[in-house]
Amino acid sequence: MILDLQMASSATDIPPQAQFAVWATAALQSPVGDEELTVRVVDEAEIQDLNRTYRGKDKPTNVLSFPADLPDDVELHLLGDLIICAGVVAQEAKAQGKAIQAHWAHMVIHGTLHLQGYDHIDPDDAEIMEQLEIDILARQGVANPYWIDDTQT
Repeated sequence: MILDLQMASSATDIPPQAQFAVWATAALQSPVGDEELTVRVVDEAEIQDLNRTYRGKDKPTNVLSFPADLPDDVELHLLGDLIICAGVVAQEAKAQGKAIQAHWAHMVIHGTLHLQGYDHIDPDDAEIMEQLEIDILARQGVANPYWIDDTQT
């Protein structure tokens, strides 16, 4: 995996580039060995602008995925770009009672699956994608991100 990590955030609790590569590689469903991925870590203003421009939602979000759109005759294995908002990841981890590293892992894996064509709009597709996330995260030592502890409500 060739990973280009772009730091455009003022946050200080961002995992190292090598960890992003481990998580993204773990999410590859048909690896060929020379996949390229850009991960850009941003603050709320940048991701809100992108979310508004590309999804019509005028609010910050945790991760946006932009798959590479290359002609079939191009031999590069570009996955695309992930834009992850450090502030939203931190807020969600705290609100959900998750370790920050576990939530970062989930966002990278979730986004990398999107880059490979997985989606969660249709309930059947969502079930497939979520199970993949759960399995990949488990292999990384991360608990099921969709499990809710009802004893704490």
